[in-house]
Amino acid sequence: MTEEKDLLKRLNRIEGQVRGVKAMVEDERYCVDILNQVSAVQAALNSFSKVLLSNHIKTCVVDDIEAGNGEEAVEELCKTIQKLMK
Repeated sequence: MTEEKDLLKRLNRIEGQVRGVKAMVEDERYCVDILNQVSAVQAALNSFSKVLLSNHIKTCVVDDIEAGNGEEAVEELCKTIQKLMK
């Protein structure tokens, strides 16, 4: 499944970025440099979430709607989007 491989690749990159932030803290690097890296990690996680949400809508939500569970699927999707937008 190519979507899964893409998501795992993104997570591996994010994991590397987080390890880099940890190393920066351990090395007592300049705070602003660390904050810039943290911002990059947050952006990468947001991008990951957008891709995952899109995949979820195209697969799980569509499947639920086709199975006659559309109302529940849409309600769950709306709650999920609200959580993501906090």
